[in-house]
Amino acid sequence: MNYRPNKVMFTNFLKIGLSGLSERIGFKRFLYLGKREGPKKLPMTPFWEMVRKEITDHIRNWRFIILFALIVLTCAGTLYTALVNTHKTFSASGAEDAFFFLHLFSSSNGTLPAFFVFIGFLGPLFGISLGFDAINSEQNRGTLSRILAQPIPRDYVLTAKFVAGIAVISVLFYVLSFLVIGAGLFALGIPPTAEEFMRIMVYTLLSIVYVGFWLSISIFFSVRFRQPATSALGCIAVWLFFTVFYPLIIKMVASGVAPTQNASPSALYRYGQLKFYMAQVMPNELFSEITTTILSPSIRSLGPLTMEQMMGAIPGNLPLGQSLLLVWPQFTGLVAITLLFFLFSYVLFMKREIRSRA
Repeated sequence: MNYRPNKVMFTNFLKIGLSGLSERIGFKRFLYLGKREGPKKLPMTPFWEMVRKEITDHIRNWRFIILFALIVLTCAGTLYTALVNTHKTFSASGAEDAFFFLHLFSSSNGTLPAFFVFIGFLGPLFGISLGFDAINSEQNRGTLSRILAQPIPRDYVLTAKFVAGIAVISVLFYVLSFLVIGAGLFALGIPPTAEEFMRIMVYTLLSIVYVGFWLSISIFFSVRFRQPATSALGCIAVWLFFTVFYPLIIKMVASGVAPTQNASPSALYRYGQLKFYMAQVMPNELFSEITTTILSPSIRSLGPLTMEQMMGAIPGNLPLGQSLLLVWPQFTGLVAITLLFFLFSYVLFMKREIRSRA
């Protein structure tokens, strides 16, 4: 008589207990979350959101578009002349000659400079254009105080602008490098070797560091001066000094201390060392030495050599590791001065008083 009611009561008690337990542990919400709400994307951190915004501003800027088109057109012209020279070299030397793809970056027929020469000339202008108004334009428009009023660290603003500039430069240079490799593959019909590919990638990375140096200088002037025109003139003045005037100063000093024709070999060696070390101050000279060594494996030294050092030297191509060791002082010096100017910008920006425009 009491069996069926007890069974019903036990079943109801079990249902109530399981439903309460599932609600407590959130089993039903976990089971139907995907059906009701759909997949959720993880939100970006404020820093990377600022980097994305800066990259978007660079890409939509007409200044970036004009310089990008100028660099692409000049590189296309140098690529054409390099392909013509490479075809002649390939037909004359056959398969024994190596490093054809490196010739695309370093060779020229005299009508146009080589690919890396144009990068060394237009790269600083590209880096300056990305950073000369990074901070002062924001302050003049009154948007910098609004950004800093948000609950984000102040250094996010400066670091995001630098990282965004490096990202834009990296994408541009690697795209150009892969376009040159693709054009060479289409024209020559042979793929690059692993040695060539690694040298091209290292050269592209070093080019990014070189343009990043000018980007850090432009950001420094942007923090230091209130007007964008003043910071732009300061950056161009530094570029012109190292490109035009400092080589003239080196020639004047070298002509004043030049040894006589009857000087000893040690005096000639010291004179060559003096000119070499004076040229190491120029960033464009550092970049030229690095790119020449990376793109020309036959280069075995950069500074002056004595007769004792040249005796017994076996001519040949250096592997990539040895070429990197040869230019390691120049590379570390370029990275050091890049980080040094960014550190100066960081200190000035963190100590600067930012007020909203009245």
